Amino acid sequence: MAEKREERARHWQYDELPGVDLLRARYIRKTFVRHTHEHFVIAAIADGVEVFHHGAGDQYAGAGSLALVNPDTPHTGRAGVPEGWRYGAVYPSPEVVAAIAAETTTLRGTPGFVMPVLDDPYTVHLVHQVLRATDEGNALAADTLLRVAVTRLLRLNGGRLPRREVRTAGARLAARARAVLEERMAAPPTLERLAAELGTSPFALLRAFRDTYGMPPHTWLTDARVRRARRLLDAGTAPSQAALTVGFTDQPHLNRHFSRIVGVPPGSYQRERKNVQDARGGLSVRSGTWQRNEQRNSRTYGTGGTGGTGMTAGERSPTAPSSGTPSASGSPSDSPGSPSE
Repeated sequence: MAEKREERARHWQYDELPGVDLLRARYIRKTFVRHTHEHFVIAAIADGVEVFHHGAGDQYAGAGSLALVNPDTPHTGRAGVPEGWRYGAVYPSPEVVAAIAAETTTLRGTPGFVMPVLDDPYTVHLVHQVLRATDEGNALAADTLLRVAVTRLLRLNGGRLPRREVRTAGARLAARARAVLEERMAAPPTLERLAAELGTSPFALLRAFRDTYGMPPHTWLTDARVRRARRLLDAGTAPSQAALTVGFTDQPHLNRHFSRIVGVPPGSYQRERKNVQDARGGLSVRSGTWQRNEQRNSRTYGTGGTGGTGMTAGERSPTAPSSGTPSASGSPSDSPGSPSE
């Protein structure tokens, strides 16, 4: 029992699923600061409850639910119950989701998710099966199940994302400030100096930036630095060098912010990315037992039935219903039998 209470996470890629990041984690005390992702977030909750601030308030995702976040959407994350939460997640790029939507749905424009929480144990099961398929090197299953899962989510909870157009004077001011921060990421100006350069006051700039991007400039900058550090780590740059390149004072500074946004330390993140073919290698932290349990619980793939999340019934703990979230359980026939159906 004690082992199940430990926090652990693995963030990786699988060569046969280009444009998709993968995560499997259990968090208890973990708190994700306000941040964004370049990709979609499709997080399938297996146990416990995750709470994440999204839009105007907190959202609750319990076992059998999915936390869904569109690209570039500010959000947080924390445990909603003392035992924390366990989940698997796939992060498909906007291009991957758009291609699937064009082939399998009638959505036009830029597709995205309408509601941030969806109660759908069937799709939760599909997401965990995608992760298991990558663990076992089953490229055909991983690709097929991912397409079926994304198609189902778009049909149940999909819509056209509004175009983010810079129309107001405040939005234009915020966009100019963002461009300066991107260009001078390693040595950014103070708020006062940045405002003076743009011909405005510090508080006017702060309000405009927060209204446009959902966070103040310093929070946005930390998020942007971590994004750039991820790209450097993917390219093979050492964490210590990546930290200095993006403007952190040292590697511990990068470690702290990276873990609070990505969910794993930069060293563990990079090791997984360097060895994406070794999907059987387990988790970056305390991997052996969890990996064996996952394989013991389910060794088959399928898109039929309304199975759970690859766990035995005894492992799933009941949770309070998600407050203010839609229910769209659907039946197996609601989901396409193949990606092209």
